[in-house]
Amino acid sequence: MGFFGGSREGAGVLRTDAELLVAHVDGDRYAFEELFYRHHRQLYRLALLTSRDPDDAADALQDALLAAHRTARTFRHDSAVSSWLHRIVVNACVDRLRRNKFHRCDELDDRRCRVADPTTHVDTSIAVERALLRLPVEQRAAVVAVDMQGYSVAETARMLGIAEGTVKSRCARARGKLATALTEFAADAAPAD
Repeated sequence: MGFFGGSREGAGVLRTDAELLVAHVDGDRYAFEELFYRHHRQLYRLALLTSRDPDDAADALQDALLAAHRTARTFRHDSAVSSWLHRIVVNACVDRLRRNKFHRCDELDDRRCRVADPTTHVDTSIAVERALLRLPVEQRAAVVAVDMQGYSVAETARMLGIAEGTVKSRCARARGKLATALTEFAADAAPAD
């Protein structure tokens, strides 16, 4: 059964993202749903890292997927469908942040950042997450795309609609800030003599 009811035609046949998008544009009622489920987890994670708030991330993801659903005809097939979806999600997050005028990067919600598990791995993960959340959204979007999602500088530039040099610059600044934050974390986490 599909999300909208009924059964999917061709279930069991794995179509590429591009084929799903073309099928959606051609009227396949379930193609976009399949594309959505294929990328939902990764897109939500991107939205959460970009927007810093689970509710804003969910809202931005919904805005982005509605925009992608409506504008699928305009996709030029000059990049991967996943890159196009990532760009729409990042733009939706940035738009939501601008609308909310929520640009402060120094305040964090302690309830979301509290260390619940004392293991080093969990502490490090939380430190990385907190350091990412302190970055300006433009730097965070670039470094998450390149260093965490594995996109090339060129792909990231296309996704974000900026020059490759700007991606490199934002990544360099973000990495510097992350290194400083993680060095401080390591010093704080080191056992006292």
